[in-house]
Amino acid sequence: MSTRQTRRQAAKERAEQIPLQSQADAVVNEENGSLHDAPEDSDDAPPENIFLFWPNIIGYLRVVLAFASLYYMPLHPRTCSLLYSISCLLDALDGYLARAFEQSTRFGAVLDMVTDRCTTSCLLVFLSSAFPRFAIVFQGLIALDFSSHYMHMYATLVVGGADSSHKNIDKSQNWMLNLYYTNKAVLFVFCFLNELFFIALYLLSFSSPLLSPHLIKTVEDTSGTSMQPGAPVNTSILRQIFPDPFSAAALEVARANKMDSSLPWVLAGISVPVMAAKQFINVVQLVNASRWLADVDRKARKAQGLPRNKDKQT
Repeated sequence: MSTRQTRRQAAKERAEQIPLQSQADAVVNEENGSLHDAPEDSDDAPPENIFLFWPNIIGYLRVVLAFASLYYMPLHPRTCSLLYSISCLLDALDGYLARAFEQSTRFGAVLDMVTDRCTTSCLLVFLSSAFPRFAIVFQGLIALDFSSHYMHMYATLVVGGADSSHKNIDKSQNWMLNLYYTNKAVLFVFCFLNELFFIALYLLSFSSPLLSPHLIKTVEDTSGTSMQPGAPVNTSILRQIFPDPFSAAALEVARANKMDSSLPWVLAGISVPVMAAKQFINVVQLVNASRWLADVDRKARKAQGLPRNKDKQT
């Protein structure tokens, strides 16, 4: 028997003398003693249903409330505002449940952001039709909101990797974004008052003849009767506008003329500075995300040897 065969036989005899548990340990242990290939906790355990986590269920409820508010938006400002406000306030609850039940997920974060962007955009679209002279302003706000958040999230994934969050902003990157995303009170106040301003504008489109002259002008032009906000609406006047004076549209015109615009004006005045600051943060976020992506591009091009020296090519 050769020397090599003798060594193989000796190694085989020693392996047979090692207990089965020791052999398993030998398989999973590396030279430094770490367990890189250790088995999972249990293959029999059912996988978690991420879609039924409590924060995500709250997210689905927000979507339902948002759609319901859109349904009532053209004719029922009070109902729409109530449903829309509840949907916005639940945005804070899903984050609390995510931390309380340890159910923070990427799906939940994306669902939350998509819901915020879509609901706000739908409200701004309505405001564009309610205030056509300022449609370009509302369209610009929609474009800024979407582009800012999309580029920020994409830049965060590119720079920080798949495990990073769009809320993980270091102070060295930008102190303003760091404060905005890491301080929960600041984030809530900015988001809440930003939505409150647009809701106030929405209510003013139903109650303020200063901003919406058609609320009064339509009735005057049709009946020749002068009407003032707060005055009761005679059904005979409504019959001149609508075939059925008790239809949803006719009743809403009556309700709009009875609606007091004082509270919406107060809400708009309180929230407009924060709304303006929120748009400025969106601009800062867009600029910083563009710079982060440009830095990544510069490093990638440098690693590829770009730009190539034209003298060497010739």
